[in-house]
Amino acid sequence: MNKTLLAEFTAREGAEAEVARLLLDYARKVREEEGNVAFDVYTKASSPRAYWIFEVYRDEDAFQAHLKAPYGGPFNAALAPLIEEDASVLTFLDPVT
Repeated sequence: MNKTLLAEFTAREGAEAEVARLLLDYARKVREEEGNVAFDVYTKASSPRAYWIFEVYRDEDAFQAHLKAPYGGPFNAALAPLIEEDASVLTFLDPVT
């Protein structure tokens, strides 16, 4: 069963360009992961500093492999001072069947 989640955070005022740059680089790497199905980055139309990342992994093992990727820690460390929250807010999703 796919592992699906939504990651949300808000870029600090003035950090929008750096956040976008970091995210685009990170997204490229995540999309190359064997177990990644989707990694789509959005901003909220009414609030362009609000980011929503829709992530889908093949299964729990693929998600755990994603968490262990060597570029994840440096990405999160670089992102942390650029966002308003302490970290991305994660919401795990289940399909309606």
